Amino acid sequence: MKILVTGAAGFIGAAVSHYLINRGDEVVGIDNINDYYDVNLKHARLAHLQASPAASLFSFVEMGVEERDKMADLFATHKFDRVVHLAAQAGVRYSIENPNAYVDSNLVGFMNILEGCRHNHVEHLVYASSSSVYGANETMPFSEQHNVDHQVSLYAASKKANELMAHTYSHLYNIPTTGLRFFTVYGPWSRPDMAPFKFTKAILEGKTIQVYNYGNHRRDFTYIDDIVEGIVRALDKIAKPNEQWDGSNPDPSTSKAPYRVYNIGAQTPVHLLTFIETLEKALGVEAEKELLPMQPGDVPDTYADVSALAKDTGYKPSTDVETGVNAFVAWYRDFYQV
Repeated sequence: MKILVTGAAGFIGAAVSHYLINRGDEVVGIDNINDYYDVNLKHARLAHLQASPAASLFSFVEMGVEERDKMADLFATHKFDRVVHLAAQAGVRYSIENPNAYVDSNLVGFMNILEGCRHNHVEHLVYASSSSVYGANETMPFSEQHNVDHQVSLYAASKKANELMAHTYSHLYNIPTTGLRFFTVYGPWSRPDMAPFKFTKAILEGKTIQVYNYGNHRRDFTYIDDIVEGIVRALDKIAKPNEQWDGSNPDPSTSKAPYRVYNIGAQTPVHLLTFIETLEKALGVEAEKELLPMQPGDVPDTYADVSALAKDTGYKPSTDVETGVNAFVAWYRDFYQV
């Protein structure tokens, strides 16, 4: 297949692109290489991709999804079979500081993706949503059947908006769309603004780590390989209408349109302090911790019910936290030579 992967210089996008070219798909990757975090890491991910034995199947275009005319030309030129849309302005706390970036990338950009799919007969759009859409919901584990109308950050609201926009296009234009609500992805090549990376850097530099909510968070830490497997399984199973869908008792995760929303996580929440202990063990260094109250826009716990994705695609996360943390630390030490 010929597949567009947006955010291809990003953590998840680069890993998905690797997987797809290695199995023989042709991938066109796009990314605007913005400076939200170290662009050198983004370029290194691309270099790693381009060093793959299957690199001839990967091509890269530097552009942003918010660039409407360029996106329209890209879709018209390549006539993609399927699209994996992972480009977005990420970060819960940054959405409080710079909300306009989220409108441009996550809303305008997503509209350009939907229009490209609509006008070029794309077979299936798989796009990144987020566990943050659950917001103020406190029922655990989070299920796609739960209400998600009370987001607590603009980032989360933009991801919920993506789900609504996708449903509308699935309904109006019969475009199969699948949204994936990611739960705390970590592993080699991960983002520097995420806790595992920030903690590792600080610990190795002998700096104090800031632990919010006094370490009482629980997070469904999900290893990158498990995430990639779930994305590709979802991509390969084109969303279809739910013929049993009942408008008087609506299932929010399906529709009479070819629309699906799934959780994708490890289904094993871990206390933040336990995660830090695992990281300390892997590093061989004990962290100096500053315990702080919860930050605005954060949620206390995340815990994914992935039974729907497992039932429909056979998804089964298999990487425990200790294995995943050890793999991340090994990559970090090698990449940064520390």
